[in-house]
Amino acid sequence: MTDRSAAYVESFLEMMSAERGAATNTLQSYGRDLEDARCFLRTRGTRLADASADDLRGYLSHLAGEGFKSSSQARRLSALRQFYKFLYAEGLRGDDPTGILDAPKKARALPKTLSIDDVNRLIGQAEAEAAAGGEDALAKLRMHALIELLYATGMRVSELVSLPASVLSQNGRFLVIRGKGNKERLVPLSQAAIGAMRAYGDALRSRNAEGRPEESQWLFPSYGKAGYLPRQVFARDLKGLAARAGVRVATISPHVLRHAFASHLLANGADLRAVQELLGHSDISTTQIYTHVLEERLHDLVQNHHPLAKQAKKQD
Repeated sequence: MTDRSAAYVESFLEMMSAERGAATNTLQSYGRDLEDARCFLRTRGTRLADASADDLRGYLSHLAGEGFKSSSQARRLSALRQFYKFLYAEGLRGDDPTGILDAPKKARALPKTLSIDDVNRLIGQAEAEAAAGGEDALAKLRMHALIELLYATGMRVSELVSLPASVLSQNGRFLVIRGKGNKERLVPLSQAAIGAMRAYGDALRSRNAEGRPEESQWLFPSYGKAGYLPRQVFARDLKGLAARAGVRVATISPHVLRHAFASHLLANGADLRAVQELLGHSDISTTQIYTHVLEERLHDLVQNHHPLAKQAKKQD
């Protein structure tokens, strides 16, 4: 019996071009993916046009065994879904075998983080600029307070910028944070964070005493609709600070500093449950992603510094 699969693929690609306006690169990608599946199925004595769900599961398992990433597997499954939907719509098949297939689970992306040296450079730059004063002195003190608080507590940026001004009247070494779901948690403050916050608070009160702006309920007030510093403004200013500190700007965001807080705690022996509480994660599986960051670093450490690993590289 003649294999109609190649002709069906050609008709499918023509439809994608004419009716859906698919780009040339997209059409070429579909063509390659379907041809790869057709070649695999042929080794099993199955035609692409007649493949069952089990046949296609076998193909996906083959891709996984060959080391294809889940994203690559998902892309090929997407091409197959489109193809079999076309066959079904055209009456060329009475079913769609991809309808009951699960998409390959994508590996969870590891969070970006910073080295301790990078964080020290950032904080050092903010501290030096705050101490220098001059033009925009209050903004410099604010940035120093923001970055010290963020790295000391691991707060979400939305929690940080919306801190109430009442925290300035607290004398303890802890802050009560109101996080997601209106849940409260206690986070400790470092001496450096307390010092930076007090210096900024003193400057803020001094400015308010001069009668310039109306006193705000927020620690980091703004003229915007929310009344406090927009997180986008903080993110922009943080990138500027990174550039001046010699830290790669592309790696910097407020959220990356939160990741650094968690990663550095775990690297120095902190308990995973304690880090979960500090970050305000309701599920510990969210916190466990940081253990994978450490595993990656340990792997790199062994590969780059272990004498046997170096020896193996020389032999290669």
